[in-house]
Amino acid sequence: MKFSGFKSWLQNERFLRYLSIFTFLLSFIMILVSIFDLGFKHPDKEEEMLRDFYFLGLAGGLVSILIRYFIFSLKHRFKVMIFDWLFVILFGVLLLMRIDVLRENFPPLEFFNQMMFVYITVLLFFIREFATFELKYNRTLLNPAQLFIASFLSLILMGTALLMLPKATVGDISFLDALFTATSSVCVTGLIVVDTGSFFTVFGQTIILILMQLGGLGIMTFASYFSYFFRGQTSYENQIMLKDVTNSEKIGEVLGVLKKILSITVIVEFLGFILIYFSLSKTEIAEISDRLFFSVFHAVSGFCNAGFSTLEHSLYDPAFRFNYPLHLIIAFLFLLGGIGFPILLNLYRYVIYLFKNSIVNFTNKKPSVHSPWVINLNTRLVMITTTILLILGTTVFYFFEYNNTLAEHNWFGKIVTSFFGAATPRTAGFNTVDTGALNFSTMMIIFLLMWIGASPASTGGGIKTSTIAVATLNFFSLAQGKNRIEYHRREISQSTVRRAFAIITLSLLVIGTSIFLIASFDSDKTLLSIAFEAFSAYSTVGLTTGITGDLSEASKVVIIFTMFIGRVSMLTIMIAMLRRVRHLNYRYPKDEILIN
Repeated sequence: MKFSGFKSWLQNERFLRYLSIFTFLLSFIMILVSIFDLGFKHPDKEEEMLRDFYFLGLAGGLVSILIRYFIFSLKHRFKVMIFDWLFVILFGVLLLMRIDVLRENFPPLEFFNQMMFVYITVLLFFIREFATFELKYNRTLLNPAQLFIASFLSLILMGTALLMLPKATVGDISFLDALFTATSSVCVTGLIVVDTGSFFTVFGQTIILILMQLGGLGIMTFASYFSYFFRGQTSYENQIMLKDVTNSEKIGEVLGVLKKILSITVIVEFLGFILIYFSLSKTEIAEISDRLFFSVFHAVSGFCNAGFSTLEHSLYDPAFRFNYPLHLIIAFLFLLGGIGFPILLNLYRYVIYLFKNSIVNFTNKKPSVHSPWVINLNTRLVMITTTILLILGTTVFYFFEYNNTLAEHNWFGKIVTSFFGAATPRTAGFNTVDTGALNFSTMMIIFLLMWIGASPASTGGGIKTSTIAVATLNFFSLAQGKNRIEYHRREISQSTVRRAFAIITLSLLVIGTSIFLIASFDSDKTLLSIAFEAFSAYSTVGLTTGITGDLSEASKVVIIFTMFIGRVSMLTIMIAMLRRVRHLNYRYPKDEILIN
C-alpha cells in the first residue's frame, strides 16, 4: 500500500511540473558551469571537482528522463526518442570513462576520455530541457518587430560577455572591442578591430562561430524550431510571430518553412565544410584538427555572409591567395546564403515540379495544357537582378583591375578573382585582393554593390536586390506614363513600392549620418575610407580599406550602431517604436504635389 501510494504521488501532474522545472534549472546551471569551466583557468583539484559535478548533474538528468518515460509513461515522437537515446548513450560512455581499469585494457576508448564529449552531452541536455518548455508569445507585450530587435540585442550582450572571458582571448580585450566584435558577429558583418585568428583563442573563435550562426538565421528561428521539435506543437500566437520571422505566405506553412530553412542551412554548410576541407593542402594548414576547424568556421561564415576569417588578411593571405577552388567554394556559399530562403524554397519547388511533370508527360501521351505559376514574381525579380549585378560587377572589376590588383594572377585567376570581387561586396566581406589598392572607379562600383546588398529573407544585408529592382521598374513605369508597375504579367502592389522607397531613403539617411559622425570624430581619415566603412557597416559587408582598428572609440560606437541598424533595418526599428494602425476607415480627398 505504501509503495502504491508513493507511485501515485510520483505520477501526480504537480510533481511532473516540479520535476521539469528542477531539471531545466539543473541544465541551465550546468551550462553556466561549462562557461565558467571553459572561460577561466582552473587548478587540477578544481577541474576534478568540476568533472564530478558534470557527472552528478548528468546523472540527475538521466534519472529525470527515465522517470518521464517509465513512471509517467510519456509518449514522445520518434525523433525525440532518438535525441534522448543519444543523450543516454553519451552518458553511458562518460560513465565507462570513469573506470580506469576499462580504459587501460581498451586503449581505443581513451579517445572518448575528453572534455569535449562532456560539453556536448551538457549541451544536448540543456537543449532537451529548454525546448520542452512552451514558448509563449504575447503579441500585446511585444510585437514581432520588437521581439526581433530584442533577440538580436540580447544575443549581442551575451556574446560580449562571453568574449570578455579570460580564456576567449590571448590578451586582455576592452568592453568596447568585445562589443564591437560581438555586434559584427551577430549582425554577420565581418568588420574587426582585432585580428580574429591571432587575438582570439579556439574557444573565442568558437563563440564567434556560434554568434555568426545564430545571428545569420536569427535566434528565434532556432528556439522556435527546437520547441516544436520536442513538443510537437505550438500555439497560434507563436505561428503568427513565426510567419513574420520566416516570411511565410500562410500560417499553416510556418513550421514546414522553418524546418526547410534549417535543413537547407545544415546541408549547404555541411557540403561547404567538406569541399573546403578537401580544397586545403598540408602546406597551407598542417594539422588535421586545424583544417577541420578552418573548414567549419569558413563554411558557416560563408553561408551566413559574415566575412569573418581566421586568416590575418582573409583570403588575400599569401598562402591562400591563389587557391582558386577555395575562393569559388566560399563564393557559392555566400551567394546561396545571400539569395534568400524564400527564393531557394521556390526554386526547390520548381525542381520538384519539373521532375514530377517529366514523369507525367512520360506516362501520358497527351501533354498537359495547363502551365502553373510555380516560380513566383519575387523569385524571377531577384534572380534576374542578381544575375545582372554579378555579370556587370565581374566585367567592370576585370576591366578596371586587369593591370592593377589582378596583375599577379593568370587568366583563370583573373576571372575567378573578378567574379569573387563582384560577389563579395554584396554583404559577404571576404577579400582576395588588397581593398585599399583598388582603383577609384572600382571602388565606386563596390559602393553600389554594397549598398544594394543581398536578397530579402537572406543572411545578407543592404537595401536588397528586390528593393532596387522595384525602384528601377518604377522609373521605367513613370517614364512610360503608366500609373502602376507591371512586370511579367503581374502588377506590383503599391505597399511594396512605398516600402521600397522608404528603405532606400532611410538607408541613405543612416549612412549619411554615420559618415558625418565618423568624419567629425576622426577628421584625420579620408572621406573615401570613411564612406567605405559606413556603407560596409550598414550593408553588413565587412570590407574595409584598413581603418577599422584605428578608429576612435566614438567612431567605433557609431559603427556598432550602424551595423545593428543595417542588420535589423531602420524601417523595422521604426515599426517597433511607432504604434501600427490596423485599419483606416476613412479617406481624405486626394491632391497632387509638384514633383520635378
